[in-house]
Amino acid sequence: MIKLKIGFAGTPEFAAAHLAALLNTEFSPVAVFTQPDRRAGRGKKLHASPVKTLAQTNGLAVYQPRSLKTEESMDLFKELKLDLLIVVAYGLILPSNILSLPTFGCINVHASLLPRWRGAAPIERAILAGDSESGVTIMQMDAGLDTGDMINKVTVSIDNNDSRQDLENNLITAGVRGLIHTLDQFHALRLTAQKQNDADANYAAKLDKIEALLDFDQDAELVNRIIRAGIGRTPAYAFLEGNRLRLLKATHSEKVFNVKPGTIVEIANNSFTVSCKNSCLLVNSIQLPGKNPVNVLDVLNSKGTLLKVGALFTMNET
Repeated sequence: MIKLKIGFAGTPEFAAAHLAALLNTEFSPVAVFTQPDRRAGRGKKLHASPVKTLAQTNGLAVYQPRSLKTEESMDLFKELKLDLLIVVAYGLILPSNILSLPTFGCINVHASLLPRWRGAAPIERAILAGDSESGVTIMQMDAGLDTGDMINKVTVSIDNNDSRQDLENNLITAGVRGLIHTLDQFHALRLTAQKQNDADANYAAKLDKIEALLDFDQDAELVNRIIRAGIGRTPAYAFLEGNRLRLLKATHSEKVFNVKPGTIVEIANNSFTVSCKNSCLLVNSIQLPGKNPVNVLDVLNSKGTLLKVGALFTMNET
Protein backbone atom coordinates (compact mmCIF):
# COMPACT_ATOMS: atom_id res chain seq x y z
CA MET A 1 0.00 0.00 0.00
CA ILE A 2 1.24 3.48 -0.85
CA LYS A 3 2.18 5.46 2.26
CA LEU A 4 -0.45 8.04 3.14
CA LYS A 5 0.41 11.69 3.59
CA ILE A 6 -1.37 12.38 6.86
CA GLY A 7 -2.31 15.52 8.74
CA PHE A 8 -3.43 15.63 12.38
CA ALA A 9 -5.80 18.07 14.08
CA GLY A 10 -6.31 18.08 17.85
CA THR A 11 -5.84 20.15 20.98
CA PRO A 12 -6.13 18.60 24.51
CA GLU A 13 -4.35 15.72 26.25
CA PHE A 14 -6.83 13.25 24.79
CA ALA A 15 -5.70 14.24 21.31
CA ALA A 16 -2.02 14.39 22.25
CA ALA A 17 -2.12 10.75 23.36
CA HIS A 18 -3.32 9.75 19.89
CA LEU A 19 -0.68 11.89 18.20
CA ALA A 20 2.00 10.31 20.39
CA ALA A 21 0.89 6.85 19.27
CA LEU A 22 1.25 7.82 15.62
CA LEU A 23 4.75 9.25 15.90
CA ASN A 24 6.58 5.93 15.92
CA THR A 25 4.52 4.37 13.13
CA GLU A 26 4.35 4.72 9.36
CA PHE A 27 1.35 6.98 10.00
CA SER A 28 3.29 9.85 11.58
CA PRO A 29 1.73 13.11 10.33
CA VAL A 30 3.51 15.67 8.19
CA ALA A 31 1.52 18.58 9.61
CA VAL A 32 -0.34 19.27 12.84
CA PHE A 33 -3.25 21.66 13.44
CA THR A 34 -4.18 22.80 16.92
CA GLN A 35 -6.04 25.69 18.50
CA PRO A 36 -4.25 28.99 19.18
CA ASP A 37 -2.42 29.37 22.49
CA ARG A 38 -4.75 30.29 25.35
CA ARG A 39 -4.23 32.49 28.39
CA ALA A 40 -4.60 30.60 31.65
CA GLY A 41 -3.56 30.67 35.29
CA ARG A 42 -3.26 33.56 37.70
CA GLY A 43 -0.85 35.41 35.47
CA LYS A 44 -2.98 34.83 32.37
CA LYS A 45 0.09 33.75 30.46
CA LEU A 46 -0.22 32.16 27.04
CA HIS A 47 -0.10 28.36 27.14
CA ALA A 48 0.41 26.03 24.22
CA SER A 49 -1.96 23.10 23.83
CA PRO A 50 -0.67 19.60 24.70
CA VAL A 51 -0.79 18.74 20.99
CA LYS A 52 1.34 21.74 20.04
CA THR A 53 3.89 20.98 22.73
CA LEU A 54 4.21 17.36 21.60
CA ALA A 55 4.35 18.25 17.93
CA GLN A 56 7.07 20.88 18.39
CA THR A 57 9.11 18.51 20.56
CA ASN A 58 9.08 16.06 17.66
CA GLY A 59 9.88 18.61 14.98
CA LEU A 60 6.49 18.59 13.26
CA ALA A 61 5.09 21.56 11.39
CA VAL A 62 2.40 23.20 13.54
CA TYR A 63 -0.42 25.43 12.33
CA GLN A 64 -2.79 27.36 14.61
CA PRO A 65 -5.49 29.07 12.56
CA ARG A 66 -8.25 30.78 14.51
CA SER A 67 -10.69 29.55 11.91
CA LEU A 68 -10.66 27.10 9.02
CA LYS A 69 -13.26 29.12 7.13
CA THR A 70 -10.75 31.60 5.69
CA GLU A 71 -9.08 31.67 2.29
CA GLU A 72 -5.71 31.37 4.03
CA SER A 73 -6.72 28.07 5.63
CA MET A 74 -8.08 26.80 2.34
CA ASP A 75 -4.84 27.71 0.55
CA LEU A 76 -2.80 26.01 3.27
CA PHE A 77 -4.69 22.72 2.91
CA LYS A 78 -4.33 22.89 -0.86
CA GLU A 79 -0.57 23.35 -0.51
CA LEU A 80 -0.26 20.42 1.92
CA LYS A 81 -1.98 18.01 -0.50
CA LEU A 82 -2.92 15.59 2.27
CA ASP A 83 -4.23 12.09 1.64
CA LEU A 84 -5.99 12.01 5.00
CA LEU A 85 -6.66 14.31 7.96
CA ILE A 86 -7.08 12.69 11.39
CA VAL A 87 -9.18 14.80 13.77
CA VAL A 88 -9.20 14.17 17.54
CA ALA A 89 -10.87 16.69 19.87
CA TYR A 90 -9.73 19.61 17.72
CA GLY A 91 -12.36 22.10 18.83
CA LEU A 92 -12.75 23.98 15.53
CA ILE A 93 -15.39 23.36 12.89
CA LEU A 94 -14.11 21.96 9.61
CA PRO A 95 -16.09 23.46 6.71
CA SER A 96 -17.19 21.20 3.88
CA ASN A 97 -14.60 22.57 1.47
CA ILE A 98 -11.82 21.53 3.87
CA LEU A 99 -13.41 18.14 4.56
CA SER A 100 -13.28 17.28 0.88
CA LEU A 101 -9.70 18.40 0.18
CA PRO A 102 -7.69 15.37 1.42
CA THR A 103 -7.75 12.46 -1.02
CA PHE A 104 -9.61 10.23 1.44
CA GLY A 105 -11.29 13.01 3.38
CA CYS A 106 -11.12 13.42 7.15
CA ILE A 107 -11.66 10.86 9.89
CA ASN A 108 -12.57 11.65 13.49
CA VAL A 109 -11.82 9.74 16.69
CA HIS A 110 -14.93 10.35 18.81
CA ALA A 111 -15.22 9.32 22.47
CA SER A 112 -18.60 7.59 22.28
CA LEU A 113 -20.24 4.60 20.65
CA LEU A 114 -22.00 6.64 18.02
CA PRO A 115 -24.69 7.59 17.58
CA ARG A 116 -25.23 7.40 21.37
CA TRP A 117 -23.57 10.73 22.27
CA ARG A 118 -22.84 13.33 19.61
CA GLY A 119 -21.25 16.60 20.65
CA ALA A 120 -18.60 18.09 22.90
CA ALA A 121 -18.99 16.17 26.18
CA PRO A 122 -19.72 12.49 25.44
CA ILE A 123 -17.64 11.24 28.38
CA GLU A 124 -19.47 13.30 30.98
CA ARG A 125 -22.90 12.63 29.49
CA ALA A 126 -22.32 8.88 29.47
CA ILE A 127 -21.53 8.92 33.20
CA LEU A 128 -24.43 11.23 34.05
CA ALA A 129 -26.84 9.00 32.16
CA GLY A 130 -25.66 5.91 34.02
CA ASP A 131 -24.45 4.17 30.86
CA SER A 132 -22.79 0.81 31.47
CA GLU A 133 -20.52 1.16 28.46
CA SER A 134 -18.94 3.73 26.22
CA GLY A 135 -16.27 3.49 23.58
CA VAL A 136 -14.56 5.11 20.65
CA THR A 137 -15.97 5.49 17.16
CA ILE A 138 -13.76 6.30 14.21
CA MET A 139 -15.90 7.87 11.54
CA GLN A 140 -15.64 9.47 8.15
CA MET A 141 -16.41 13.12 8.77
CA ASP A 142 -19.19 14.93 6.97
CA ALA A 143 -20.74 18.38 7.36
CA GLY A 144 -22.95 17.30 10.29
CA LEU A 145 -22.14 17.15 14.00
CA ASP A 146 -20.62 13.67 14.51
CA THR A 147 -22.98 12.24 11.90
CA GLY A 148 -20.52 10.58 9.52
CA ASP A 149 -20.35 6.92 8.54
CA MET A 150 -18.76 4.69 11.21
CA ILE A 151 -15.54 3.01 10.10
CA ASN A 152 -14.51 1.29 13.35
CA LYS A 153 -15.69 0.98 16.96
CA VAL A 154 -14.00 -0.09 20.20
CA THR A 155 -16.18 -0.70 23.26
CA VAL A 156 -15.19 0.25 26.84
CA SER A 157 -17.15 -0.71 29.95
CA ILE A 158 -17.98 1.93 32.57
CA ASP A 159 -17.47 0.86 36.17
CA ASN A 160 -19.79 2.23 38.86
CA ASN A 161 -16.82 4.04 40.42
CA ASP A 162 -15.25 5.41 37.23
CA SER A 163 -14.70 9.16 37.23
CA ARG A 164 -14.49 11.24 34.07
CA GLN A 165 -10.70 10.96 34.22
CA ASP A 166 -10.85 7.17 34.65
CA LEU A 167 -13.14 6.78 31.67
CA GLU A 168 -11.11 9.20 29.56
CA ASN A 169 -7.95 7.20 30.25
CA ASN A 170 -9.68 3.99 29.22
CA LEU A 171 -11.03 5.66 26.08
CA ILE A 172 -7.54 6.90 25.19
CA THR A 173 -6.28 3.32 25.29
CA ALA A 174 -9.21 2.16 23.17
CA GLY A 175 -8.94 5.10 20.80
CA VAL A 176 -5.25 4.61 20.14
CA ARG A 177 -5.78 0.92 19.49
CA GLY A 178 -8.75 1.60 17.24
CA LEU A 179 -7.02 4.35 15.29
CA ILE A 180 -3.90 2.31 14.51
CA HIS A 181 -6.05 -0.64 13.44
CA THR A 182 -8.17 1.64 11.26
CA LEU A 183 -5.11 3.05 9.52
CA ASP A 184 -3.61 -0.44 9.07
CA GLN A 185 -6.80 -1.63 7.38
CA PHE A 186 -8.02 1.72 6.13
CA HIS A 187 -9.04 0.91 2.58
CA ALA A 188 -10.85 -2.29 3.55
CA LEU A 189 -12.65 -0.73 6.52
CA ARG A 190 -13.82 2.25 4.48
CA LEU A 191 -15.72 -0.14 2.23
CA THR A 192 -17.66 -1.57 5.19
CA ALA A 193 -18.41 1.74 6.95
CA GLN A 194 -21.90 1.88 8.47
CA LYS A 195 -24.38 4.73 8.47
CA GLN A 196 -25.66 6.01 11.81
CA ASN A 197 -29.23 5.73 12.96
CA ASP A 198 -30.19 9.31 13.78
CA ALA A 199 -33.10 8.10 15.94
CA ASP A 200 -30.60 6.71 18.48
CA ALA A 201 -28.59 9.93 18.77
CA ASN A 202 -28.35 12.21 21.81
CA TYR A 203 -26.65 15.59 22.04
CA ALA A 204 -23.75 15.69 24.51
CA ALA A 205 -23.66 19.38 25.39
CA LYS A 206 -20.79 20.76 27.45
CA LEU A 207 -21.53 20.73 31.16
CA ASP A 208 -22.64 24.03 32.56
CA LYS A 209 -21.31 24.94 36.01
CA ILE A 210 -24.83 25.00 37.38
CA GLU A 211 -25.14 21.30 36.54
CA ALA A 212 -22.32 20.63 39.01
CA LEU A 213 -24.32 22.12 41.91
CA LEU A 214 -25.44 19.17 44.02
CA ASP A 215 -29.04 18.66 45.03
CA PHE A 216 -29.13 16.07 47.81
CA ASP A 217 -32.89 15.75 47.51
CA GLN A 218 -32.40 13.01 44.92
CA ASP A 219 -30.98 9.50 44.99
CA ALA A 220 -27.36 9.26 46.13
CA GLU A 221 -26.48 7.32 42.99
CA LEU A 222 -27.49 10.32 40.86
CA VAL A 223 -25.58 12.70 43.13
CA ASN A 224 -22.51 10.50 42.83
CA ARG A 225 -22.75 10.48 39.03
CA ILE A 226 -22.46 14.28 39.07
CA ILE A 227 -19.39 14.01 41.29
CA ARG A 228 -17.81 11.37 39.06
CA ALA A 229 -18.59 13.26 35.85
CA GLY A 230 -17.06 16.50 37.14
CA ILE A 231 -13.65 15.20 38.14
CA GLY A 232 -10.88 17.20 36.47
CA ARG A 233 -13.10 19.62 34.59
CA THR A 234 -16.37 20.71 36.25
CA PRO A 235 -16.07 19.69 39.92
CA ALA A 236 -19.30 19.08 41.82
CA TYR A 237 -20.01 21.46 44.67
CA ALA A 238 -22.45 22.46 47.42
CA PHE A 239 -22.48 24.92 50.30
CA LEU A 240 -21.83 24.04 53.94
CA GLU A 241 -22.18 26.82 56.50
CA GLY A 242 -21.49 29.39 53.80
CA ASN A 243 -18.43 27.55 52.51
CA ARG A 244 -18.41 26.43 48.88
CA LEU A 245 -17.11 22.87 49.03
CA ARG A 246 -16.15 20.75 46.06
CA LEU A 247 -16.97 17.06 46.51
CA LEU A 248 -14.41 14.99 44.62
CA LYS A 249 -14.81 11.36 45.57
CA ALA A 250 -17.72 9.46 47.06
CA THR A 251 -19.72 6.24 47.04
CA HIS A 252 -23.43 5.74 47.44
CA SER A 253 -25.35 3.51 49.83
CA GLU A 254 -28.98 2.43 50.15
CA LYS A 255 -28.86 3.20 53.87
CA VAL A 256 -31.68 5.60 54.86
CA PHE A 257 -31.76 8.30 57.53
CA ASN A 258 -34.97 10.08 58.51
CA VAL A 259 -33.52 13.61 58.26
CA LYS A 260 -33.55 16.44 55.76
CA PRO A 261 -31.57 15.62 52.60
CA GLY A 262 -28.14 17.24 52.70
CA THR A 263 -27.65 16.61 56.42
CA ILE A 264 -24.37 15.09 57.60
CA VAL A 265 -25.49 12.03 59.55
CA GLU A 266 -22.24 10.22 60.31
CA ILE A 267 -18.54 11.00 60.67
CA ALA A 268 -15.91 8.29 60.24
CA ASN A 269 -12.12 8.35 60.23
CA ASN A 270 -11.84 8.88 56.47
CA SER A 271 -15.34 9.87 55.34
CA PHE A 272 -18.57 11.56 56.24
CA THR A 273 -22.09 10.52 55.28
CA VAL A 274 -24.71 12.82 53.80
CA SER A 275 -28.38 11.93 53.74
CA CYS A 276 -30.00 11.89 50.29
CA LYS A 277 -33.43 10.92 48.98
CA ASN A 278 -34.01 7.29 50.07
CA SER A 279 -30.25 6.73 50.28
CA CYS A 280 -27.01 8.34 51.41
CA LEU A 281 -23.63 9.44 50.12
CA LEU A 282 -20.26 8.58 51.70
CA VAL A 283 -17.78 11.35 50.87
CA ASN A 284 -14.04 10.59 50.93
CA SER A 285 -12.39 13.61 49.30
CA ILE A 286 -13.25 17.32 49.17
CA GLN A 287 -11.74 20.67 48.30
CA LEU A 288 -12.16 23.74 50.48
CA PRO A 289 -12.23 27.25 48.95
CA GLY A 290 -8.74 28.30 47.82
CA LYS A 291 -7.21 24.99 48.92
CA ASN A 292 -5.94 21.85 47.25
CA PRO A 293 -8.01 18.67 47.16
CA VAL A 294 -7.66 16.62 50.35
CA ASN A 295 -9.09 13.48 51.84
CA VAL A 296 -11.68 13.83 54.56
CA LEU A 297 -9.33 12.57 57.27
CA ASP A 298 -7.04 15.57 56.74
CA VAL A 299 -9.99 17.96 57.04
CA LEU A 300 -11.20 16.32 60.24
CA ASN A 301 -7.73 16.66 61.72
CA SER A 302 -7.30 20.31 60.77
CA LYS A 303 -10.78 21.82 60.68
CA GLY A 304 -13.06 19.26 62.25
CA THR A 305 -15.68 21.78 63.34
CA LEU A 306 -16.80 22.30 59.73
CA LEU A 307 -17.69 18.65 59.25
CA LYS A 308 -20.03 17.62 62.02
CA VAL A 309 -23.16 15.56 62.46
CA GLY A 310 -26.23 17.73 61.89
CA ALA A 311 -24.53 20.23 59.56
CA LEU A 312 -26.58 20.85 56.42
CA PHE A 313 -25.42 21.11 52.81
CA THR A 314 -27.43 23.62 50.80
CA MET A 315 -27.62 24.83 47.19
CA ASN A 316 -26.81 28.43 48.10
CA GLU A 317 -24.43 30.28 50.42
CA THR A 318 -27.06 31.27 52.99
